Amino acid sequence: MAYDKELADRIRELIEPAPDVVEKKMFGGLAFLVGGNMAVAASGKGGLLVRVDPQESTALLARDYVGTMVMGGREMHNWLRVDGAAITDDDALDEWIDRGVSYARSLPPKQK
Repeated sequence: MAYDKELADRIRELIEPAPDVVEKKMFGGLAFLVGGNMAVAASGKGGLLVRVDPQESTALLARDYVGTMVMGGREMHNWLRVDGAAITDDDALDEWIDRGVSYARSLPPKQK
């Protein structure tokens, strides 16, 4: 399954443009990296992938339509999969984008 191009366009419109924000195809989807760290992605399996602060992960997993990202049969802690049903409006999507971008910005930038 290809990633949701409409979702990618919505992310592109809502993410704050900055020199350190880059789009990159990865995980079968389209990721948005901040300082070389993935913040959010339009997933190739549908929905949104979001990297979150480890201290917020458990509480966020209690929300409807939110689960742990699984890659290669392994759960990726602090990486969440948000079902499309949870991000139908731009306010909801923007909240997740803000979480991902804020956490990515808290990490040391990766070297190119």
